[in-house]
Amino acid sequence: MKKWLIPLLGALLFLSGCSKWIDRGESITAVGSSALQPLVETVAEEYQSKNPGRFINVQGGGSGTGLSQVQSGAVEIGNSDLFAEEKSGIDAEKLVDHQVAVVGITPIVNKGVGVTNISLENLRKIFLGEIKNWKEVGGKDLDIVVLNRATGSGTRSTFEQWVLDGKTAIRAQEQDSSGMVRQIVTDTPGAISYTAFSYVTKDVQVLNVDNVEPTDENVTTNHWKIWAYEHMYTKGEPNKLVKDFLDYMLSEEVQGKVVSKLGYIPISDMKVERDWQGNQIK
Repeated sequence: MKKWLIPLLGALLFLSGCSKWIDRGESITAVGSSALQPLVETVAEEYQSKNPGRFINVQGGGSGTGLSQVQSGAVEIGNSDLFAEEKSGIDAEKLVDHQVAVVGITPIVNKGVGVTNISLENLRKIFLGEIKNWKEVGGKDLDIVVLNRATGSGTRSTFEQWVLDGKTAIRAQEQDSSGMVRQIVTDTPGAISYTAFSYVTKDVQVLNVDNVEPTDENVTTNHWKIWAYEHMYTKGEPNKLVKDFLDYMLSEEVQGKVVSKLGYIPISDMKVERDWQGNQIK
């Protein structure tokens, strides 16, 4: 046999094996929230290492995409920062909610603006276009550059609900990716946006709001109100493989170590509970 045929046959056998795994339902696709994406990707890698032959494909695209694709049956899991009830065009009764973590969301600014604390009222006015220079809130004489998440983003919806009182932010540059939002804020003088705690690095400055710090502890008590549940929705009850992966996501091993390490908050740490309308029910 010619030498070049050996690796070719090996590749064909590998692909054939993958096809058989997929045919047996050994592949899951999870799509949606970019805020939740780093956690799902990390847990998926660990799950795959413990379960050879099982594949978890994780993609972003935003909460709206995750909800619409799981509803249509295009994917097995829709990752979302939103309750399904909050998204128009989604029939929440057909979806099953699996809450896997809580994510805090914080305003972030370029480190050169000269502000570390802001009132909720002034933060709202910035994103509604009523305050346009940082000197108006005690910072430098520098134009404010607003950066929004894209329409359909669960992070944006949560921010607008709790900061803008349900109003829509001014038209501004939009980004799908939380990581790209952080990078643009880092590089742009006067920039402000918002992101999940898990995306905050030393390259940006977080803002306290009304002297309350954006910390996990303040989220668990609802003193910091800009937070959301991280949902992994299925269309109806999950099949065996999906259920196994979700059970692993909610296991003590993952919740006790991986979730906190990546900047999320385990569900069990929450001292309060909110319904889909934002009402505190516990």
